[in-house]
Amino acid sequence: MDVTDKVAIVTGSGRGIGRAIAAVLARNGANLVIADINEEDAKAVEEDVEILGSRALPLRVDVTDQSSVDEMVEKALKEFGQIDIVVNNAGIIGTPGWEERMTPNEADWDSIYAVNVKGIAKVTGAVVEHMKAQEYGKIVNIASVAGRRGTRTNFAYGASKAAVINLTKCFALEYASHGINVNCVCPGQVWTKMWERIASRRVGMGIDEGVSPREAFDGFIKTSTPLGRDQTPEEIANTVAFFASDAASGITGQALNVDGGFSMD
Repeated sequence: MDVTDKVAIVTGSGRGIGRAIAAVLARNGANLVIADINEEDAKAVEEDVEILGSRALPLRVDVTDQSSVDEMVEKALKEFGQIDIVVNNAGIIGTPGWEERMTPNEADWDSIYAVNVKGIAKVTGAVVEHMKAQEYGKIVNIASVAGRRGTRTNFAYGASKAAVINLTKCFALEYASHGINVNCVCPGQVWTKMWERIASRRVGMGIDEGVSPREAFDGFIKTSTPLGRDQTPEEIANTVAFFASDAASGITGQALNVDGGFSMD
């Protein structure tokens, strides 16, 4: 998973899975653009990356805003002179208050697609001409097993992640002749702030009753995941690092589940 001296942009890398991705790429030699809507979180990750011996550029980036995305790419090229890897990790599950709704409202649908799908298209579109010019690039999109199997509790999110899987295939076809690999990672059940909110919602909806959110999460894992445990952010990050490295040079257009066997397709 050697990515020594490569430059990687990781969106949504201020916390959770994105933060782990930044750390694993740095540990394997990459310099990082830490892009997050929360500038303080991005700066905290900068310290992690520098401790690992890599350079980091923390930036506040809104992937729904094309001017913000374009500014990120401009600053990355000014700082590092190249962009070799893009990890489209930024994602949301709904607008404020989504936990209290039985079904997504129109604002949820619009915001989820603006970040989870159109955000990937905006970031990819902003970097791909540079990658074409250097005849090299690795694009890794973060989807979800919810895009494989659907989800009972938030179908707008699941549908958006199914769109990410298809978008990955479209970009892989479009950019293959330019030496650009485009792949997708589908995380399973990872205990993050997002999953804590999902578990709280499951309890509130009566899907899981009389338990804490963590107990609801663990119970779901026990009944649905062959390996019998949740996945870690580092496990997702290791898979991303593989796709971002030349070890995966012969792979494009693929969506790989990292889910303990939850979805075997």
